[in-house]
Amino acid sequence: MRIKFLGAAQVVTGSCFLLEVGNHKIAVDCGLFQGTKELKERNYRDFVVPPSSIDFVLLTHAHIDHSGLLPKLIKHGFKGRVFATSATADLCEVMLPDAGYIQEMECERKNRKYRRSGRKLIEPIYTAEDGEKAMQYFERVAYGDIIPITPQITARFLDAGHILGSSMLEIWVNEGGQETKLVFSGDIGNVKQPFINEPSFIFNADYVIMESTYGNRTHKHKDDKQDMLRQAIVDTYQKGGNLIIPAFAVGRTQDIVYEIARLQKQGSIPVVPIYIDSPMAIKATQVLDRHPSMYNEEVNQLISEGWHPLRLENLHYSVTAEQSRALNEKPGFNIIISASGMCDAGRIKHHLRHNLWRPECTILFVGYQALGTLGRRLVSGEKLIRIHGEEVAVRAEIRNIDGFSAHADQTALLAWLRQFIKPPRQVFVTHGETAAANKLAQLIDEQLNIEAIVPEMLQEFDLTVDVKAKCELLRENYQNVAQKLELYMQSGMDISDCDTLLRRLRELERWLDSVI
Repeated sequence: MRIKFLGAAQVVTGSCFLLEVGNHKIAVDCGLFQGTKELKERNYRDFVVPPSSIDFVLLTHAHIDHSGLLPKLIKHGFKGRVFATSATADLCEVMLPDAGYIQEMECERKNRKYRRSGRKLIEPIYTAEDGEKAMQYFERVAYGDIIPITPQITARFLDAGHILGSSMLEIWVNEGGQETKLVFSGDIGNVKQPFINEPSFIFNADYVIMESTYGNRTHKHKDDKQDMLRQAIVDTYQKGGNLIIPAFAVGRTQDIVYEIARLQKQGSIPVVPIYIDSPMAIKATQVLDRHPSMYNEEVNQLISEGWHPLRLENLHYSVTAEQSRALNEKPGFNIIISASGMCDAGRIKHHLRHNLWRPECTILFVGYQALGTLGRRLVSGEKLIRIHGEEVAVRAEIRNIDGFSAHADQTALLAWLRQFIKPPRQVFVTHGETAAANKLAQLIDEQLNIEAIVPEMLQEFDLTVDVKAKCELLRENYQNVAQKLELYMQSGMDISDCDTLLRRLRELERWLDSVI
């Protein structure tokens, strides 16, 4: 059994992990790279392995950095099945064609310039039609069901508490009578999010592949995020400008609308026009509205009191391009929530172009901004940016509330791993920038005494356990460490000075228990 890291290795995006068991290849996720120009260019490269050689894809959730290259995989020869929860499939039905459409529009815009300059024209990675065709390969699964993948492999999807339908994966592999369990964390959700339930805990695994988006920091505004949102609304209302909120179409948009509904119910903000200006966010909101059985208790309580957060009277949906353009002609104060959340594509770029130069406006960021994105540059304080070939001065107020993140922070990530009754042999730390992944790996090693590895892009690991050879090696190491401890104690050394040896002894005992 081997695992190869085809994406999300020392970067946040492009999630894709290839598991090879015997003659079978299974991909966990197949996501789009986002961020810097170098990362985006990876989306155009050939797949490292032929798509036709991959038998199955297990999809943790619908976010485009986890699902966004599925249409390309299928377009280039994948013929297998894509396993995902029903809610994830419903969201992908919205997101994949939309991603294809955005690529078509971006290519069309660039090709207009390339024609004039005589440069070679480019093609989209895939089209909206390719995104629609990809849905034919989906097979819907339910949380908690044991799914037979192959005679050697079974899997189970558990709620990751990240967005609607998001999953962690438990995968059991039987090789030569030896069972090995792998856990893929997917994106572990933040606690106390609107609509969705808390992340699941898992209590045993041999190997864990876990995310580290916030591996080197904690959320600063978890307890006062609602008040910071209230303050941003009130301050901008008093200035008479627009409040522009770049937000991911799936999850974050609906969360922000929910918090605004709560503030309106409390009477702590004026009732003002709210516009969701993203066709994908609108469709995603409709998907969420179709899954009330997945709402948490807090949302159900609000609805029972007559405040359905997705059906406010002052909530409006801008479906067409004409409706979107009209928002920038509306006088007075408006709240405009638009995608993409990192400002790299979509209608948000037009709203930034029309509002960034206005000091009475506020741009409010409520999610993670990957390195190289327009959102990251604005949060970092750049004062002049280029949007669609036009330089725009940044005079609007830039605010950031990271408490709305749908990702677990460093404290929560470690707490999730601490719940394992049988600690894993190794943890592979993925889905984070290098500093974040390395910091989390260091803490896992120091605090939990578990070997943590930060894989490089395309790095491959052999997870096959040769039980006999492993036992012999471990017994030899165990005896050496035990003898050293005994010599130290006979020499009168304080046992507390032997922390390193004791730690190594405990590690060897755990390995022996796991393989005998």
